[in-house]
Amino acid sequence: MSSFMAELEVPVLVVGGSLVGMTAALLLGHHGVRSLVVEHHRGTAIHPRAASVTQRTMEIFRGVGLEDTVRTKSEAQFVQDAGVVGVETLAAGATAHYIANFNEGIRDLSPTVRVFLSQNVLEPTLRETAERLGARIDFSTECVSFEQDADGVRALIRHRDTGETRRVRARYLIAADGAHSRIREALGVRMRGHGTFSSSITIYFRANLRGLLEGRSWAVVYVNHPQMRGFFRFEKPFDSGFLVINTLGDPARPNVDVSSGLTTEDVSRMVQTAIGSTDIPLTVENVMHWQARADTAERFRSERVFIAGDAAHVMPPTGGWGGNTGVQDAHNLAWKLALVLNGVAAPGLLDSYEAERRPIGELTVEQAYTRYVLRTDPSIPRDTMQPLVADMNVELGYVYRSAAVIPESPAVELLHLNPRESRAMPGTRSPHYWLERDGRQISSLDLFGGGLTLLAAADGAGWRESVLRAASELRVPITALQVGLDGLQDPAGGFNAAFGLEPGGCVLVRPDGFVAWRARNAEGAQGRRAADVLNAILGHG
Repeated sequence: MSSFMAELEVPVLVVGGSLVGMTAALLLGHHGVRSLVVEHHRGTAIHPRAASVTQRTMEIFRGVGLEDTVRTKSEAQFVQDAGVVGVETLAAGATAHYIANFNEGIRDLSPTVRVFLSQNVLEPTLRETAERLGARIDFSTECVSFEQDADGVRALIRHRDTGETRRVRARYLIAADGAHSRIREALGVRMRGHGTFSSSITIYFRANLRGLLEGRSWAVVYVNHPQMRGFFRFEKPFDSGFLVINTLGDPARPNVDVSSGLTTEDVSRMVQTAIGSTDIPLTVENVMHWQARADTAERFRSERVFIAGDAAHVMPPTGGWGGNTGVQDAHNLAWKLALVLNGVAAPGLLDSYEAERRPIGELTVEQAYTRYVLRTDPSIPRDTMQPLVADMNVELGYVYRSAAVIPESPAVELLHLNPRESRAMPGTRSPHYWLERDGRQISSLDLFGGGLTLLAAADGAGWRESVLRAASELRVPITALQVGLDGLQDPAGGFNAAFGLEPGGCVLVRPDGFVAWRARNAEGAQGRRAADVLNAILGHG
């Protein structure tokens, strides 16, 4: 028997409370915005699922005080700096090394490192932090319907167990309800890309594999066996793991429908084959059936509804970017919603979400697909995939182009570049550069995350003063910092080179750490006044 309760008003309704929805709620709370999260499942993830956490995602967690917690939990669960290898069977040893060390050659790019942490371990931490920052999270609750008008969204939600219904009035809605998003379907937003290329399974099992894994620094093990292709992932103390199987049979003409007609004996035999031994006792705990796809939504926004995470882009797990890309969607969107809701920015700022995130979502989907073809299913014609792009470009080097970024002249029409070469080019993530503040070493990235931040060179007082004056006139909260002042020092003397500046220059950095505008020197702003810059970035002009 259902009952009806009074309408609940909230600034943002988040549909979907898994990794991306929970992160969105946490980041909104970080910017002072309350949200209601409704999640169909009865709690946070119960299966390991996504585990790769990129440097960019770790930087986001660092910005909200979670980096140390995530690293500590990762150290308890996984071998650190482990590699990604290929085998025919686990017992036979490695036949290919895709990544020898998870952090090899990238430590200089960020104050953080890549880690592995399973989703079922990460999500409770995100939930606790989101609730502490003011989010309300309702599990076992689904969004039954919604409608939009000029001022907001009205949704009907229902508790799955009690049948109790409630109306919610929100200014905006974030659809983070997964690959089969009902919100996206209701909006009529189609997915475009490669479609489904495998009906895959994930087998969760228990087996004592310490004899095969101890002493080997392997985090992900791709299986390229004559009878199957997929990958293992293992946690310490190597008595449990999971095996993904994407294709069966002849690698040249594989069976891509792994999911149909499986028996318990089939599943156990698959794991034993991939291990390379029938002598190790094995218990299969669960089998998850899923579709391997590579698709991107044709739109990421419909008026007051924003699509994020798997609802916006679905990719195979090769590369480990699915969850990370969704976290970055939330990071891009949260500060924009906060500034609009607080009246600092015009609603037009929100147009930049799709303009920035859709091309990057599609880039990442295609790169995950390319790696799937190269690592897992070579029978797929290579002319269906895009050329391989370096991991660091995909993870840290993507470039935003929108009205919230003021390009330099001539504008650089790049979708990605090597992050070592970006040097604070507008539209790129701010470089990581070690500074000192009040005698303590910090990353330049630690200066950003609250609101807009002006960071001026040691002799950039002119820009510092003009931007502060303009911000005061426009009532735009801003932090203005100058190297050599504000307790901020550059012991190595390389700040200008790292940020592509000459004497007297500055950069204006958004709350997500991306460079919105740069004046290379005291006169190098191409005739723009500080007030014009702020108005343009915030959607006022």
